[in-house]
Amino acid sequence: MLTLVLGGARSGKSRFAQLLIGDRQAIYVATARRTRDREMSGRIERHRADRPSSWTTIEEPESVPRVVRTATPVDAPVIVECATLWLSNLFERESHTPARRQQDILMAAVRELADASRLREVVVVSNEVGGGIVPTTRVGRRFRDLQGWANQILAAEAQSVVLVVAGLPIALKRADS
Repeated sequence: MLTLVLGGARSGKSRFAQLLIGDRQAIYVATARRTRDREMSGRIERHRADRPSSWTTIEEPESVPRVVRTATPVDAPVIVECATLWLSNLFERESHTPARRQQDILMAAVRELADASRLREVVVVSNEVGGGIVPTTRVGRRFRDLQGWANQILAAEAQSVVLVVAGLPIALKRADS
């Protein structure tokens, strides 16, 4: 079962995703690349401190669908934090690929994640980037578009979709409907 948790920066989406898991053991797939950027390193450390120490953390910046399929125990729920950083990593990896081919590669990876999520309980955290400021660069606008399409693919496959705004969850799609 796939649950997609969307929200802007500092919206509370990560905290909400963790609440969905509750006290259960979980597998946390961290998609951020290790960096020398102090601010980003600080964000990563805050996320580490916020999640239960009993959770298994797997750092994987690119092969997220494979981890979702193969992580054990197989009955443990998986949190992917976050789809935006994962897509950004793939976007960077494919930066020299022609635009249409790059789009095909990235959207195929997103569909692969959605398919892998049929095998177990998965919560994917993703940024809703389309409601903010229009990026000033062509690359920024391209990434925003790709992220929007990725969120649409995940939302179409998800049994539940929640938008978190100012710490408040708004159900966009319910598993029971």
